[in-house]
Amino acid sequence: MAVNAKTTQDFVPIKEIRQGVIVLKDDSYRAVVMASSLNFALKSADEQQSIIMQFQNFLNSLDFSIQIFIQSRKLDIRPYIALLENRLKEQVSDLLKIQTREYIGFIRNFTENSNIMTKTFFVVVPYTPAALTAGGVSDLLGKKKTAQESAEKKIESFEEHRSQLEQRVGVVTQGMVRCGIRTVELGTEEIVELFYKIFNPGDTEKPIPLS
Repeated sequence: MAVNAKTTQDFVPIKEIRQGVIVLKDDSYRAVVMASSLNFALKSADEQQSIIMQFQNFLNSLDFSIQIFIQSRKLDIRPYIALLENRLKEQVSDLLKIQTREYIGFIRNFTENSNIMTKTFFVVVPYTPAALTAGGVSDLLGKKKTAQESAEKKIESFEEHRSQLEQRVGVVTQGMVRCGIRTVELGTEEIVELFYKIFNPGDTEKPIPLS
């Protein structure tokens, strides 16, 4: 009896990532915006109320849905330790060498005995193009598109949909700025890295290559 083996790609609903846009297998589009955090607890009562009202107004102003995604990971201190160890090798003063070595030991001991987590905040902005009518204009006219015409049409369609998505991203970023939240839209490389870390969480435990 044959077994249909499925790869990871079969479970990931992504067709491609292009120009900072995620194209899903159902031909809908997604953009990802990374957002900063707020020290809400340190704000005064009036400031807290103002932020809540601004965020409420922001959500009420949207005529499309958004997804807020929080990524929580254990802090990987190894790159910082590697940097300190390189600095230790460069020290010429015996006193600075001792201080640097003690500091490295303190950081290692502190992070090993404490569960330090980092949180990153993302907002996923969707756009679903309107469904095309079956057949299309070309079929009604009895014409067949050449491969070049078909490719040009796909590029034109992608740019049009991406423009619509960017307008939504603009609405989201402006609304969040009013709440005091800084934002940056992820590009293609950042999105690929984000998904790679989501589907390969064990990679943070791999040894760091020595320089």
